[in-house]
Amino acid sequence: MKFSEIDADSWPELQLYLDTCLIPLSGLTGEESPWEATDKLARVGGWLAPLEQAFRGRTVTMPAFHYDGEGVEHAERLNQLISRWRNNGFRYVIVISGQPLDWSGHLNADLIIQPNDAEDEPNDQAISKQIAELWRARKAT
Repeated sequence: MKFSEIDADSWPELQLYLDTCLIPLSGLTGEESPWEATDKLARVGGWLAPLEQAFRGRTVTMPAFHYDGEGVEHAERLNQLISRWRNNGFRYVIVISGQPLDWSGHLNADLIIQPNDAEDEPNDQAISKQIAELWRARKAT
């Protein structure tokens, strides 16, 4: 479910079921040409769409995180958002990127889904398994 599909009246009831927040991370730097930016956004959409379909009813896709780089200072801004979404009731926060980004363990997300290299395509079955394992592991604790 996308954030724009939820209104104030339905949120309290839906929040019981929508416990996972998906954050698309485009990785735009501002140095891209228009077609390069389009490609980056399409790539993150290609990695995100199967998750939105497979887990509709349990996940909320929040607005994409654009125009940022890698490293500690950029991770901190994203970590602030992750913290706020957890404070708003999401139990799990998953970051999804369409390109390989080196966050070197700086993100506080429960799971980061991204390609290993620029040519990787999403493996829907493997990604779904990672998410199911995340939910199963946290449920056991």
